[in-house]
Amino acid sequence: MELRQLRYFLAVAEELHFGRAAARLLIAGPSLSQQIKALERDLGVPLFARDRRAVALTSAGAALVPEVRALLDRADELRRHARRLSGSRPVRIGYVNWLPPDLTKRTAGVAQLYVDAWVVPSHQQAARVADGSLDLAVCWVRAADAARLGLRADLLGADRLYAVAVGTDTSPVRAADIAVLVDDDVTSWQSWNDYAEEFARDTGAVVRRIHNGAITGPAFFDHVRVCTTPVLNSPKGQTAPLPPDLVRRPVVDPEVLWTWSLVRRADEDRADVVAAAEAIVRTVGDLGLRRAGVWLPADDPHRALGG
Repeated sequence: MELRQLRYFLAVAEELHFGRAAARLLIAGPSLSQQIKALERDLGVPLFARDRRAVALTSAGAALVPEVRALLDRADELRRHARRLSGSRPVRIGYVNWLPPDLTKRTAGVAQLYVDAWVVPSHQQAARVADGSLDLAVCWVRAADAARLGLRADLLGADRLYAVAVGTDTSPVRAADIAVLVDDDVTSWQSWNDYAEEFARDTGAVVRRIHNGAITGPAFFDHVRVCTTPVLNSPKGQTAPLPPDLVRRPVVDPEVLWTWSLVRRADEDRADVVAAAEAIVRTVGDLGLRRAGVWLPADDPHRALGG
């Protein structure tokens, strides 16, 4: 039995709906269901009565809700106390696929950084900061999700996304004339899917739904070859070399930006973590978000920088 599973149980108990609880926790529905079943096996008692139409607490589940809530409150208090006692330990930072190349230099003399090797999608990195598994993370996050998770998001980076096309034409292409891939694996691609679908709604770009993880890598290039329009590249593919039969094309009307946030808990009170976060973002400007004709999702926490 893990504290994480107890948090999952409490979310389902409060929502009485696995889909809403999964969205609140920023995890996939099947993963949540598996964790609840594992908790029930560990406790040796069913916590929920499920059918196709409804979810309800069993008598045992209802009896455990106040005890679980009190236990989690106590765990949070212990974590806060531990933070105050652990000023000398390294500040743990996670990331998706990008970190500033001078990250260590930025925090020299301020804090000792430990870069976590577990590379997971943006929504999972944000959740890890919220539950205390990380102190900081570099990820893409919506303002509403940051607020729900109790996180502060500071602008750290911005990628201009380009389209990939077959041929030799490298001229700019309008956003309305390109395609964007959306993968049905929401566990891996939830953040990108949310971004891509909103981009398509706002610009008229075509959504192509896939199921093979080809948002990036060689399979992405295969999709580009069979498409009749250029395809928007994801942030994970920005630095990957292109095969010789493919070219990059700038996207215009609008220019498409993806932001990277440095997230920390909004109630963070450890001086070394706060100092490290402030040092990392201290010299970051608006990164082009103020340019005319820039597109960002409506709920991007840094959209206000674009005017």
